[in-house]
Amino acid sequence: MTAEGAPGSASRRELKVHETTRPDGALAPVFVVVEAGALGISSEAGTFALPDGALAAVMARYGKPLDASERLTFVGGLELGEGRALRHVRHLARYDVVARDFLVYEVAGAEPLCALATTVAGALEHLGRAASAG
Repeated sequence: MTAEGAPGSASRRELKVHETTRPDGALAPVFVVVEAGALGISSEAGTFALPDGALAAVMARYGKPLDASERLTFVGGLELGEGRALRHVRHLARYDVVARDFLVYEVAGAEPLCALATTVAGALEHLGRAASAG
C-alpha cells in the first residue's frame, strides 16, 4: 500500500465498510482496499496491508451463512479476484429502529458468509496494524 494508491487513483479500488465517530462528532470512513492485487484496510490511522488470508480468516471466525429470507439492501461491492468478492449490505430487522451494516464474503463454490461490518472492520484493522508492526 503506497501513497501513489490514493483514493480515486486507477490502481486502487476501495469499499467503504464502516465509519467511526471522531471526538468532534464527525464521521471517519473505514475502507477495505485492493491495490496492485494486495488487500488492505484504510482509516484515519493509515492504510495497512493485510496478511494473506486475513479476510477469509476473519469471515470464517465471525461470519455465518447468509439467510436467504432476510431482506438486505445492497450498498456496495468489491471484486477481490480469484472468484472472491466482498459486499456491503444493510439490514433492518422488524424489531430494529436503526439498520445495521453487514459484510458478505463470497467465494466461488462456497456458501457466502455474513458478519457485522463493525466487527470485521475492527478485526481487519487490528490484523493490519499488527502485521505492519512486526
